[in-house]
Amino acid sequence: MDDVVIPEVVLSSGERMPLIGMGCAASPPPPLDVLTSIFLEAIEAGYRHFDTAALYGTEEALGRAVAEALDRRLVKSRNQIFITTKLWCTDAHPGLVLPALKNSLQRLGLEYVDLYLIHWPVRLKEGTEGFDFKGKVLPFDIKGTWEAMEECSKLGLAKSIGVSNFGTKKLSDLLLHATIPPAVNQVEMNVAWQQEKLIRYCKEKGIQVSAWSPLGANGAAWGTLAVMESPVVKEIAIARGKTVAQVALRWIYEQGACVIVKSFNKERMKQNLQILEWGLSQEDLDKIKLQIPQKRGCPNDMFISEDGPYKSLDELWDGDA
Repeated sequence: MDDVVIPEVVLSSGERMPLIGMGCAASPPPPLDVLTSIFLEAIEAGYRHFDTAALYGTEEALGRAVAEALDRRLVKSRNQIFITTKLWCTDAHPGLVLPALKNSLQRLGLEYVDLYLIHWPVRLKEGTEGFDFKGKVLPFDIKGTWEAMEECSKLGLAKSIGVSNFGTKKLSDLLLHATIPPAVNQVEMNVAWQQEKLIRYCKEKGIQVSAWSPLGANGAAWGTLAVMESPVVKEIAIARGKTVAQVALRWIYEQGACVIVKSFNKERMKQNLQILEWGLSQEDLDKIKLQIPQKRGCPNDMFISEDGPYKSLDELWDGDA
């Protein structure tokens, strides 16, 4: 096993979270046994933080990989692996949160998750399948849903709780009511969507930012080449003798955010962890900040409709679409 030690951050909950995580989304997911092997390879490569969700359909494979890693002594105890999962929008309602987490735990074969996130600030009609949400987006009860998340924390089923894809206004609304503040806000963040304002706000409030789509989700249906084909990042990578991905991931790491990176390729898995022993110069950082056009890669207009709670992308993203 590779001796990679990934730095950790202490969350507002007091729990420690590794600053590089392995993303577990795959559309469509590989067969269960194949996916279990991939996650085991990631554990062998040094990953200790895994980011899944009810939506992804990968919780069972991840749970099996963790159980096998413990059996094979790849890790000594459960608390050496940090598992994040997420509440899907059909369960984003006060009475459905706890049962949804219990279902996730059953699929994972675990007694608790390290982090439980509200996947989106959106509620969908129960039973909604697929991604045609027309007429199915309901008003989101942020106060009641968060109270149910706090209950998950108090019961010890989630060591930390947080949110995903929340803008500053929604975070501010949540903080007005929260007894337990969100420990994490997981958002789209990369060199082509740098999220300066949101990161500043989260730092002020003690909320750890976690970055999904750190490489622009190249290969996903909604993905973009804005990161991997960026001339600015390519130039820095050549000068530093690194891959484009390593430079892009290192930039996120230097912003103090947690990097959720996904590759099911064994070599790239290892390369994506090799971002800790070197740094970007101030000149590199200035180029990335000033010379890369900024555009959200995944606006998620599927949640927008004339008759729904979000009538525009600006409403969904709190004026930062």
